[in-house]
Amino acid sequence: MSKLGNLGARLHHGEVGYDFVKNRKIWYSISILITITAIVGLAVRGLHMGIEFQGGAVFNTPKSTSVSVSQAETYAEEASGHDALVQKLGDGSLRIQIAGIDTDQSNKIQEQLSKDLKVDTESINAELVGPSWGDQIANKAWQGLGIFLILVVIYLAIAFEWRMALAAFVALIHDITITVGIYALVGFEVTPGTVIGLLTILGYSLYDTVVVFDSLKEQARDITKQSRWTYAEVANRSINSTLVRSINTTVVALLPVGGLLFIGGGVLGAGMLNDISLSLFVGLAAGAYSSIFIATPLVADLKEREPRMKALKKRVLAKRAQAAARGESPEAGAPEDDGPYADEPDGQGDDGPLVVGPRNQPASRTRGRGRPSGKRR
Repeated sequence: MSKLGNLGARLHHGEVGYDFVKNRKIWYSISILITITAIVGLAVRGLHMGIEFQGGAVFNTPKSTSVSVSQAETYAEEASGHDALVQKLGDGSLRIQIAGIDTDQSNKIQEQLSKDLKVDTESINAELVGPSWGDQIANKAWQGLGIFLILVVIYLAIAFEWRMALAAFVALIHDITITVGIYALVGFEVTPGTVIGLLTILGYSLYDTVVVFDSLKEQARDITKQSRWTYAEVANRSINSTLVRSINTTVVALLPVGGLLFIGGGVLGAGMLNDISLSLFVGLAAGAYSSIFIATPLVADLKEREPRMKALKKRVLAKRAQAAARGESPEAGAPEDDGPYADEPDGQGDDGPLVVGPRNQPASRTRGRGRPSGKRR
């Protein structure tokens, strides 16, 4: 843990780091490939919509049922003529979902299940779900998602700038598309819990993105008053300075969600946990990825198209070429530098020095004076 803490401090101060922005085309390519795979999976397999969205009936058997899940699924499909989803609950009872049936069919299926499962008809609890209720849930979910995205874009455009708002919007669409595509490929049932999970992960994804944007906004203030760093390099420093924080936040969030998905839904067989836990797990991972590899590099791409940023980049490269011609280090802002504003008269910009590495302080000419020996040490 101490090593991780030291790494976080070194990343924050710019002593070490990875050039995320420089390799942005690689991340864009990976994201496009994953997104295309998700879209193809969604188009080919489609979403397995839950009974709440399609309408149908849910049958709950008594605890004394000794029939296996696969056998109960066979009985339900033979009795209804429709696909059935059977889940074994923690108390030993079975939950049988059959979509696309009405009340009359429900009564017949209930009687047939009681014969096949060898239980009383009254002991099987039947619940009907109308398709209109599912349509209302779907419409409300789409409305909530649309309102959320609009408010996010407006807020980020006011708090930061429109380029950051656009980059955050692209990252959110990226996260939603991947999560929905994974659902289609895996074949998990889409329920209201899935919708809740999707809306929740958008907040997590936006949190990581805003943290990086806030750091970038602070470090890029008055950036055109210096000639050591380009905007893309400052953006890269912002990612590295918040990298450990983003990783820690994501890992801490993924641990309990992973417990729900792999232990609760997989090992213990609580299948009803899968709908929300899968959306949270995939969405949290995709959100952390998009915040680091998509949102901020995209902001750097958009920002460096501005004329003043192009002029800054040209000035930085010219200064580095001059330094290389003199035999000095061509990399401006090397570890011994005091920051992007070190070429200002006082070595800093309006907001103070921007630390990029360990500071090698020159030996003081007066060091040692005033001591009894009068010698320097």
